[in-house]
Amino acid sequence: MHDEKASRRILILSTFGMALAFTVWASLSPLANQFQTLYDLTATQKSVLVAVPVLLGSIMRVPIGILADRFGRRKVFTLLLLFTIIPLIGVGLSSSYGSLLFWAFFLGVAGASFAVSITFVSKWTPSDKQGTALGINGLGNFGTALAGFTLPSIAIYFGLQWAFFGLIIPVIVMAALIWFWTPETPKSGEKKTMLGALSVLRFKNSWVLSLFYFVTFGAFVAFGIYLPILLMDLYALSAVDAGMRAAGFVVIATIARPLGGYLGDKVGAGKVLTFVFSGIVLGALVISFGMASIIVMTIACLVVAAVTGIGNGAVFKLVPDLFPKATGAVTGIVGAAGGLGGFFPPILLGSIKDVTGTYMIGFLGLALLSVVCFIINKRQFDHSKRTTFVEARL
Repeated sequence: MHDEKASRRILILSTFGMALAFTVWASLSPLANQFQTLYDLTATQKSVLVAVPVLLGSIMRVPIGILADRFGRRKVFTLLLLFTIIPLIGVGLSSSYGSLLFWAFFLGVAGASFAVSITFVSKWTPSDKQGTALGINGLGNFGTALAGFTLPSIAIYFGLQWAFFGLIIPVIVMAALIWFWTPETPKSGEKKTMLGALSVLRFKNSWVLSLFYFVTFGAFVAFGIYLPILLMDLYALSAVDAGMRAAGFVVIATIARPLGGYLGDKVGAGKVLTFVFSGIVLGALVISFGMASIIVMTIACLVVAAVTGIGNGAVFKLVPDLFPKATGAVTGIVGAAGGLGGFFPPILLGSIKDVTGTYMIGFLGLALLSVVCFIINKRQFDHSKRTTFVEARL
């Protein structure tokens, strides 16, 4: 299965395919203020709007992964991309907050592309090159930044609905490239079920890794989709300016992800995660008490971007170490937890802002949760370079 040309082609197309899908997934966030003005939304309603796609994108990662195993990754990836055309059209034609929210939910399917893309690359890459290949594939997260870079300008020059209609053509092109230019992955003999995939939850470390990814990837997603709103509210920035700044956060976090895997190989993922959770605590506290200054806010956000990106890579370094016989199932569970970590914070931040008039309590909550992760990691994984806690039962 490890044909070098096919592996390279799958890596390139799968990475670009995930980047485009993530652009669709994050498309509402940089335009949220326009929708707020259009429909006179509260901060909570606006937060729900940008968080709803994250919900489906998270919970669908497990069933999409199972479907990809059963019917082939090429087929599932192609159909997933084509399906996103329906909610893109729906969002573009929406004329009320209710209809917008309905179609926003189905935009979330694009976020499940992670489960197809990462296993597509993994199955076609030799084991001795998988770390590098999966690190490169993780750059598909850049699609979140691409939404911030491009969609506000498209909305200004061509109209709000064309920010969504304009994504349809590249989606069709990418679906065609994956369908015609990649080989299908041979079906595994094992018929996975949802119950079978969830059986890994019997093991303690599946919960621990899910918590870690809930914080690291969840913070990445939450900042990626909510930072434009935060910057516009706090500093009265334009949608384009805020989108560009938020995209910078995503770029740094995305570039840092392969570094987390590399450092995990060299010094041990546990030691890397100790550094990561310390950095998140520091960044969250600085944001909590220093957000009045855009300079302080910018520096703290860049720190959080770097350490969450490193943390994402380090967590997935632990997955095959701890679950060598159930890597695929745990990848789906942990990936879903990370996506859910990006769903709750925007809603909480919007609600907290409505009630208290400030975002401080939300970031203090992030600092507290990161302290919990720091303590757990120090006890379980920050011992040695090689992890020996394989599939520890509850």
